Amino acid sequence: MSIHPFQQVNVFSADPLLGNPLAVVLDAAGIDEARMAAFARWTNLSETTFVLPPTDPRADYRVRIFTTLEELPFAGHPTLGSCHAWLAQGGVPKGQEIVQECGIGLVRIRHGEAGLAFLAPPLLRGGALDPAVRERVRAGLGVRAEDVVDARWVDNGTGWLALRLRDRATVLALQPDYTQLDGLKVGVFGPWQPGDGDAAQFESRAFIAGDGAPEDPATGSLNAGIARWLLEEGQVPDRYVISQGTVLGRAGRLQVERVGDALWIGGACVTCIAGTVTL
Repeated sequence: MSIHPFQQVNVFSADPLLGNPLAVVLDAAGIDEARMAAFARWTNLSETTFVLPPTDPRADYRVRIFTTLEELPFAGHPTLGSCHAWLAQGGVPKGQEIVQECGIGLVRIRHGEAGLAFLAPPLLRGGALDPAVRERVRAGLGVRAEDVVDARWVDNGTGWLALRLRDRATVLALQPDYTQLDGLKVGVFGPWQPGDGDAAQFESRAFIAGDGAPEDPATGSLNAGIARWLLEEGQVPDRYVISQGTVLGRAGRLQVERVGDALWIGGACVTCIAGTVTL
């Protein structure tokens, strides 16, 4: 066994207890894939990452991302949290932006007003859901057909599909039947109404049936896919905020910003635990 630097990072909230936790193993060279997967199951967090030397000379570091079920080619909160941990350990980027290498290739990260922000990757799969899939998801969420505004694939490497619901209250009232959603990664979102306040413009939730944490507190990849959908249809301004995690007692805030053709997804990151881990 070997000893490695370790951080547990809170992502998408400046309050260390109100975002999405991420386990980050740094200097992870020498840990084999089976051990990585076993540790991710043991942490029982939505994701655990392992930071490694890059194989692409343009990258500053490489990251492998594991859920309790599988390895992912990309995910949003692990991207920001791993970058935060790498910088906190003394990592120095080669250029003005940080460049992460992961399963989908290179991902650019920059410092923004709200903290770190990643450049959202393009969709690998978009467009309307097959009617049978849409109905299966609607039934699994227990939402009325008239409350579903639209349903699309928003897959940028993690397999998400999303339903747009009529308002925030409908999103928050969902009580999913995970047996009907098995094998799917389902996001839902709806607009805040005047009585909801002005801290955000949309509310989202993310469900992964079978995962150790079946509802994710704050999900960068899902909301990046949703942002592409809404921006392409001209339904939102170039800058807006998404709230997530409310039902779980969290207060995640994801900042969306379009600059030209670039779409950035950002938020605050805070280190909650720092030390070493023996693997």
